[in-house]
Amino acid sequence: MLDMTFVSFLTLLIISLIAGLVMHYAVGYRVLAGIDGFAAKWVTAWFGAWLASPVLGHWFAVVKLSDVYIIPAFVGAFIGAFLPAALGKGVAAVLQPGAFEVHATNKAA
Repeated sequence: MLDMTFVSFLTLLIISLIAGLVMHYAVGYRVLAGIDGFAAKWVTAWFGAWLASPVLGHWFAVVKLSDVYIIPAFVGAFIGAFLPAALGKGVAAVLQPGAFEVHATNKAA
């Protein structure tokens, strides 16, 4: 997929746009609430869609558009759109003071 055509690029761009919109506005899973959070999801969704066919495989050749396998591209795009918020929330939890302290009810007697 390194020698991508313009139609392949646009296909991945539209798939990643759909995944980014769904994850940011419909699901509401976000760290940054503004357009910057959506843009981060869109970019990482594009990379997820781009990497999906080589990593996940070539599924359902019937729904292939310009060397882009649509089903794996959507799966990769949603995984990619999920990553910025998941990583941001993970980093916030690690940096939060007392995030890994043992709760009083879990201490050994």
